[in-house]
Amino acid sequence: MRSARKSRERNLVLCGIRTSWNTIGDGEFFCEECGGDRNYRRRTGRRRFALLGVPLLPRGQAGPVVECAACHTHFGTEALAHPTTSRFSGMLRDAVHTVALAVLAAGGTSSRTAVDTAATAVRAAGYADCTSLQLVELVEALAADTGRFLPDVSSGGAALAIELHEALEPLSPHLAAAGRESILLQGARIALADGPYTPAEQEVLTTVGNALALRADDTARLLETARKVS
Repeated sequence: MRSARKSRERNLVLCGIRTSWNTIGDGEFFCEECGGDRNYRRRTGRRRFALLGVPLLPRGQAGPVVECAACHTHFGTEALAHPTTSRFSGMLRDAVHTVALAVLAAGGTSSRTAVDTAATAVRAAGYADCTSLQLVELVEALAADTGRFLPDVSSGGAALAIELHEALEPLSPHLAAAGRESILLQGARIALADGPYTPAEQEVLTTVGNALALRADDTARLLETARKVS
């Protein structure tokens, strides 16, 4: 038994497939093996049949792969689609900020309670220096920007529709259902801070749910739950 194992090990040393790697790019990514942000090398390779350690016959291309500079694990290039920890934090912060602005734009900024609730949510998301006054000024600036602020006078609503989709859709694939629901509920709490949902606020929150890839019935259920709790 031991002799057979030694023979196999000797054969593995005598011949096999070797890959010569070539680095074609680098950067930072989230390494699932390490569990954090790491530098990576994007690499392609050429396979060759080797005899006695000498590469001889070509056996095709290898890769491209993403190689972690720390643990040297190889991943498919789809690993680069996962945001780094710092990038993810920024995406989440921007998402909460955009939702807060959209809800305030829909419901108006005359309620100090609603504005303060929005400012608290934005600060908790990472904009530590955000103030209620800053949010009011942003809403007013957006209202004057007809290219971004999309009023619907007929329904009495107002929505930052473009910004909502741009901020939420790239984030939603990387959030568990509970995380996506949490963002919607934060918007609901802002809307309910000064009373029941207005039609415009309801419209904005429905847009938020859609951009977060929540089912329509789940969005309705969450908004109703928030209303009963408030």
